[in-house]
Amino acid sequence: MTQKSPSVVPPLTWRRFIPVVVLLTGLGLFFSLGLERYLSLEALRQHHGVLRAWVETSYVFAAGLFMGIYILAVAFSLPGATILTIAGGLLFGALWGTVLTVVSATLGATILFHLAQTALGDTLRSRAGAWLPRLEAGFKANALSYLLVLRLVPLFPFFIVNLVPALLGVPSMTFIAGTFLGIIPGSFVYTTVGAGLGSVFDAGETFSLAGVLTPQLLMALVGLAVLAMLPVAYKKWLARR
Repeated sequence: MTQKSPSVVPPLTWRRFIPVVVLLTGLGLFFSLGLERYLSLEALRQHHGVLRAWVETSYVFAAGLFMGIYILAVAFSLPGATILTIAGGLLFGALWGTVLTVVSATLGATILFHLAQTALGDTLRSRAGAWLPRLEAGFKANALSYLLVLRLVPLFPFFIVNLVPALLGVPSMTFIAGTFLGIIPGSFVYTTVGAGLGSVFDAGETFSLAGVLTPQLLMALVGLAVLAMLPVAYKKWLARR
């Protein structure tokens, strides 16, 4: 009777921790320098006139800089992505604000996804126990549908949904497609809000993020999530038959 060879556990070498150290260092610098004060509605209110004038004179450069900041914010899991999305609408309009936001958020999320895969993904999976392969198999079988649901309905923080698929072995192209398609509706909502925010600021009126996600809007997002789950339900129905 042959003995089953033990599974090989990837060693925790220092190189695996480099991306983690970089991310933690970026977060530490962000808060130690007080940069979070620039990712606020008050900062938009104070500087929106100057920013919009700058966009009008240097549109391409401004769009590229906006995308670079957005990509870094998502890749480093910095707070303020919602403010950046609203700023995209304020500076570039609802349509182009949505395009720039969706592309930037997808690129930033993909960077973090790959960092999680290459840094500690294999090591964590090897130490997670027998429950993870079962969860991984179930998630990978319907990865696109599950990712769409997680992106459409804001149940979990954005960075969590970037990390968990890496741990569960989701293919890169599936992650990119699910992220890109899943964040379009929410991004369009916030950029549309941002597109009309200039007149609110100019009139001296107050604005709060609490009123953006209305019950009607949440129901619409839930409806899209239900549609995304239809392929999963259909597969299970066929399996039962």
